[in-house]
This record gives sequence, structure tokens and C-alpha cells, in this order.
Amino acid sequence: MKSPIQQDNWRKLLCPKCHQLKTTCTCSSEPPTPSKTSVVRVGRETKRRRGKGVTIISDLPLDENGITELATKLKSRLGTGGTVKDGKIEIQGDHRVRIIAELEGLGYRVKQAGG
Repeated sequence: MKSPIQQDNWRKLLCPKCHQLKTTCTCSSEPPTPSKTSVVRVGRETKRRRGKGVTIISDLPLDENGITELATKLKSRLGTGGTVKDGKIEIQGDHRVRIIAELEGLGYRVKQAGG
């Protein structure tokens, strides 16, 4: 009979993201690099939220997984909640200035949308 340590050795061969063998894994180990040609828009909305404002980040040149990872990173850096809807990131509260600074630090071209 194998010991519990020997039984768990097979887990080291699997990718932590997609749970496939590391030799056949299609996940990229590095985060995607931002495109310099596209412009990310950061704006504020209060529609359908009973007057509560959210910061909307749109026109991101990322796939769904990349957008979700970026949203998680921004939410933890800002210490606030948020979600991903229809390819846009919604962050609770008015954090436009801080989000623009964070995205520019990550290498994105950012414009403030709206007034």
C-alpha cells in the first residue's frame, strides 16, 4: 500500500489553472501583455443603481479570463468590490483616478470617459 505522500505526487504534474498535465497545458504562465494600440476607457455610472456610483472599465483588449484576472487584481488593490459584466469591469465606488494610475502602471493606454 502506498503512503499518502506518494499518492499526492501526481498532483505536481498537473497545471494549477486548467488541471491538465503540465506538458500538454495550454495556459500561459505569464499574464498577457497589454496592447499599445487600443485605448482602455474608464468612466463612472449611476444608472439602475439607485444613485450609487460604480466605475466602469471598458474596451479591454483581453479575453474573459484576462478580464477576470485584471478585475480581481484591481479589486484587491483598491480594497473594494466589483464584478465583470458583458466584457466590462464594474468597480464599486468612484475610483477613476486610482484605476487610471493602476492601469497605466500595468502598461495600458487609458482615457477617462464621460465628464
